[in-house]
Amino acid sequence: MDQFHHGHHVRLRSRVHGTYLHADDDGHGVFLRQHRASMNAAWAVHRHQIQNEQYLLLHSAAYGRYLAATDVPAPRDHRGLRVEQRNYNHPEVDAMVWQVILSESGEGVYLRHIGGRRLRANGRYWNTDATVDYVDDLDNISRKMLWVVEQIPSREIIPPLPRPTRLPHLTLRSRLIMYILPTVYGALLARGTFVFRGRSVYRLRKELARQLGVIVNVEDSDLFMCLPTQDGRIFPLVVDLPRSGQTLHIVVVVAGTPAQAALRYADVDA
Repeated sequence: MDQFHHGHHVRLRSRVHGTYLHADDDGHGVFLRQHRASMNAAWAVHRHQIQNEQYLLLHSAAYGRYLAATDVPAPRDHRGLRVEQRNYNHPEVDAMVWQVILSESGEGVYLRHIGGRRLRANGRYWNTDATVDYVDDLDNISRKMLWVVEQIPSREIIPPLPRPTRLPHLTLRSRLIMYILPTVYGALLARGTFVFRGRSVYRLRKELARQLGVIVNVEDSDLFMCLPTQDGRIFPLVVDLPRSGQTLHIVVVVAGTPAQAALRYADVDA
């Protein structure tokens, strides 16, 4: 667990393929990609204790969902069961819990799901899929289950939000946005829901500023949209929304508050 610091960001690189574990932009799937400098390859660490034992939850810096094992069979020609992204308030928390096992050589780690299977980088030719699978022989563990942990430094200044594309409005998918605005003391100042069309995080911030205009008189650039976690922390939303159209839960933070000063961003370009 020494390579996983609570609240910090990491990348997981397959020791065999050299590809990175990515949160897919559908907000649901988990795949392997070559692209290193991507928020989709950044995972925030959540240390989790169960009966004096330290475990790990990995929270996507892109979409605010957790890496989770499932009981769904892997795609054809891949071993094991699928892994996916799950929402922070998903009732099956055990599916998100992982144990870190250092390899004997010290060249990487194994991530063992609390159910007994280990995270595996699948694929012989395309190298695009990750699953969980049992270990049949502890003396002959597949190197495809070996992961290199790369630390991602943090930055205090929010990266520029991606500008919206010029897609026809009627072709954009709608989703429900549920938001809360706490006071500097943590009490609830405002909450609400609205239907938002499209994926643009830039347009979403403008719409939230309009929704909150009666309560707080601030520019949209002074609003910070954050994603809640299992343990009550918040991480900033700085990428376009997932393609799935799933409901999004957002905590709004105002510039100049202690909550905004405490925000840290994964410096994926470092």
